[in-house]
Amino acid sequence: MLPKNKVAELFAKIASMTRFRYILSLSLFFSCCVAAQTPTAPTGVVAVGYESHVELQWQPGTAPNVTGYKIYRSQDDGATYEFLKQVSNQTLATDWTGDEGQNLKRHYKITATTPGSESAASAWVLAETRPMNDEELMEMVQQATFRYFWDYAHPVSGLARERNNGNPDIVTTGGSGFGVMTIVVAAERGWVTREEAVNRMIQIASFLQFADRFHGVWPHWMDGKTGNVVPFSQFDNGGDLVESAFMMQGLLAARQYFDQNTPLESALRDVITGLWEDMEWDWYRKNNSPVLYWHWSPEHQWKINFALRGFYEAQIVYILAAASPTHPVPASLYQTGWTSGSYGSGQVYFGLPLFTTPLAGGPLFFAHYSYLGFDPRNKKDAFCNYFVRNRNHALVNRQFCINNTKGFAGYSANCWGTTSSDDPNGYSDHQPTNDNGTIAPTAALASMPYTPAESMAALRHFYRNLGEKIWGVYGFYDAFNQTQNWYASSYLAIDQGPIVAMIENHRTGLLWNLFMKNPEIQPALNAIGFKPDFSGTADNAMTSRQFNFHIFPNPVSQEAGSVTVAFNILQRQTLSATLFDAVGHRVRNLFSERDFQVGTYQEHLKIAGLAQGFYTLKIEDKQGGQVTQKLLLK
Repeated sequence: MLPKNKVAELFAKIASMTRFRYILSLSLFFSCCVAAQTPTAPTGVVAVGYESHVELQWQPGTAPNVTGYKIYRSQDDGATYEFLKQVSNQTLATDWTGDEGQNLKRHYKITATTPGSESAASAWVLAETRPMNDEELMEMVQQATFRYFWDYAHPVSGLARERNNGNPDIVTTGGSGFGVMTIVVAAERGWVTREEAVNRMIQIASFLQFADRFHGVWPHWMDGKTGNVVPFSQFDNGGDLVESAFMMQGLLAARQYFDQNTPLESALRDVITGLWEDMEWDWYRKNNSPVLYWHWSPEHQWKINFALRGFYEAQIVYILAAASPTHPVPASLYQTGWTSGSYGSGQVYFGLPLFTTPLAGGPLFFAHYSYLGFDPRNKKDAFCNYFVRNRNHALVNRQFCINNTKGFAGYSANCWGTTSSDDPNGYSDHQPTNDNGTIAPTAALASMPYTPAESMAALRHFYRNLGEKIWGVYGFYDAFNQTQNWYASSYLAIDQGPIVAMIENHRTGLLWNLFMKNPEIQPALNAIGFKPDFSGTADNAMTSRQFNFHIFPNPVSQEAGSVTVAFNILQRQTLSATLFDAVGHRVRNLFSERDFQVGTYQEHLKIAGLAQGFYTLKIEDKQGGQVTQKLLLK
C-alpha cells in the first residue's frame, strides 16, 4: 500500500480539481494502489530431480499484474537460501545441477513479484538428483519435449506455435501434425490422462474444421486465434500440400488411437474422417498433370509452381494422395511425379549406399518427417528399402561429423547431426554440402529408430556434457554451434515433434503401428508398387542396426498378463530370448535356441507374477551377438 503521507497528498490534490480531473485522478490513485498490491505466494510447488537437473513447477500467486517469479535455492538442507533466478510468464523452471546423478539434495522456495512488491515465499520443497539409465533418459527427453506442444500450445486453437521466440499467434500446420502425435504418445505413457488428451484433440480438430482451407488443404501458417491464413512468403498465402500431409499423418494416427466407443472419441474420429475426406489431393495435380504441386493460392494460383519430385521430406504426400477415400490421385503419380527425373542414385559414402539423391542424403529431417507415421520397415519400392536408406543417411551424417574435415569445435562420434535449424546467423539448411558447425539435437535424436546405439550416445552427450547450455523447460534447445560459442534459446515445432515421435517409434513402434492400421494405407502402398523386403544388411553379426525388435505395450500394467515381442529375421539364424530383472537376474525365458527363417514374428512374453519395475529382454544368437530392450511394468 502507499504510505499515509502520500495518500494524504493525493487526496489534497483531488480536492482542488474540477470534476473531470477528480475522476481521472481518483482512477489513477486506485491504479497505483492495485499495482502495489502484494501478491500471494505461489502454491503447489513440485520439484523433481533428474540426473543433472531439477525441474520446478508451481501454481501462480493471485494478484493483478504479476510480472514473474523468483526462485530461491538452499544447498545446506534448508538452513540458508540464495536467489537462483527469476522467470516471467511461466510456472516452470529448471535448475542445472551438473552433478551427474550423485544424489544431491536441494531445497527450493518460490515467490511471486509485481512492480515494486514480492510475495511471501511458498512452502519449501526438496528434490534429489539420481542416476538414470538409458530408458529413463529417453522418457525424460520425450516428456520434456512434449510440453512444447501441451503447455506452450496456442490457447485458442490448441495447435503448435511455430517457435517460442516469434509471433505467439502464428501456428504451424506441419508442426502441429507432429504435435498431435506427441499427444498420442503422452496419453499412452500417462503424462496426461486420456480424457485430457481427447479434450485437447477435440479443440484442435474443431479449430481445423473452421480454419482457412484451400480445396481442403490448410496453409503453412495460420493465426491461432482466427484460423485465417498467415502468408509464409510473398506468394504462399494458400494451401500447402506438404504441411497438410504432415497434419493428416498425425490425425490418422490419432484416429486409430482414440478408438473407444465414447461420445467424445466417436465424435473425434468422425471429425478427423471428415477432414481427411475434404482434402482434394487431385486438385493439386494442377490441371491433371502427372505430378503433385506443393502450393495453390486463390490470389496467386500456381505462381510458386513447385512440383513434388525427387527425394526429400514429402514422400508421405504421395502415399496419402493415393490413399484418399474421396479425392485420390492415380497411384502411378508416384512414378510419374515423386520418383521421376534424377531420383535414384548410386552414391556410396563410407561404404553405405544412399540409393536416392540428394548428395550425401541432404539434411537429416528428410529421414524423419514422412516417417513419423509411415513405417518404412520391411518394404521397398523400385529404388530401395527406406528404413535402410534412412539408416544409412544417419550413419553417413554421423561419419561426416566424426571426420570433421573443416575442424568445427565439438564434432565427434557422440556429437553429430546436421539438419535445417536455427544457427548463429538466423535459420539455415545444414547438411554435409552446406555446413557451418551447427548441430541440432533433433537430427540425431529423431534418427533413434535407425541408429539406436549411435543416437543414444548422442543423447547422453547432449544431456550430460552440454546440458547446462542446451537444456531448457521444453527439452533440448533447437541447435548449437560450439565453434562460434553460440547456443540457441529457441524451440521450433518442426524440430521438437520428431524427437518425441521417433524416440517412441524406436521404443515401442506405437505411431508406426497406429498409422499403418488405417485401412486406406496398405492398399495405397500396394498400388504404388511397394513390395515386402527383409534384406538390406551385409553383416552376418546380429547388431542393433540389423536386428530390430519391439515390445508393446511398453510400459505395461501388471494386470495385462503378457506383452508382445515383434521382430524381423533378415537371415536364417538360431536365437534365444531371456528376460532379466533390474539387477541382472534371469526371470523368464521367451525361447531358447530356436531356429528362425527369414520373416516377421510375434511372440508373447508372460509377465504375470513379476514385480513392478524395469526389466531387460535380451535376444542373442549362437555367435554371441545380442540386442536388448527395456520393459517397464507399472
